[in-house]
Amino acid sequence: MIQMWFRFAMPVFPGSVWITPIFSIVVFLYGGVPFLQMAMVELRNGQPGMMTLISLAISVAFIYSLAALFLFPGSWFFWELVTLIDIMLLGHWIEMRSVRQASGALNELAKLMPDTAKRVRADGSTEQIPVRELATGDLVLVRPGASIPADGAVDEGESDVSEAMLTGESKPVKKKISDKVIAGAINGDGSLRVRITATGDQTALAGIMRLVEQVQQSKSRTQVLADKAGCSY
Repeated sequence: MIQMWFRFAMPVFPGSVWITPIFSIVVFLYGGVPFLQMAMVELRNGQPGMMTLISLAISVAFIYSLAALFLFPGSWFFWELVTLIDIMLLGHWIEMRSVRQASGALNELAKLMPDTAKRVRADGSTEQIPVRELATGDLVLVRPGASIPADGAVDEGESDVSEAMLTGESKPVKKKISDKVIAGAINGDGSLRVRITATGDQTALAGIMRLVEQVQQSKSRTQVLADKAGCSY
């Protein structure tokens, strides 16, 4: 069709009729076989889905075209076969790229969490402990420029805190006594004493990381519909 639009025709010479089939076979073996392998996994699990549909389409086109090559010359679907494989590979690459980007964002979020925290003892002195040892109700000292180790509320002090990692707003937010702060936020010039209200998986940052993981593993409505269609078929 594209050749018709642009009034272009491939040059004809002895053996030129084999160029399209040969390149199509190469594309099928290199780009189509992975879809067949993933379809086998779906069938073994008893859950035929998108990969099964794609494999069925390219397999039928490939087998028919090979047969037509000898029985019905000129009526094959090699062009359509290669186009379908290319489009499916492009879609798969875009999907994997988005997953990798989400994984990168997840890693960047994890880097925001400090490894240690300065817990305030009953006598007012401080001790440095791993963040995983913090408990709800602990009082921690957050020095200027340090990351807040867990969700909590300001118990003493005032400072500007950057919450850009959560809100996207680059302007720091003024925090005073009783104001809530979130794990991973960066403290400004002031010193804060924060009473911990949530640790570990209960923090807002951990919740964001869970959402990112869920997005990676979730399917769009179109994918779900296609899977249902595959099962129905």
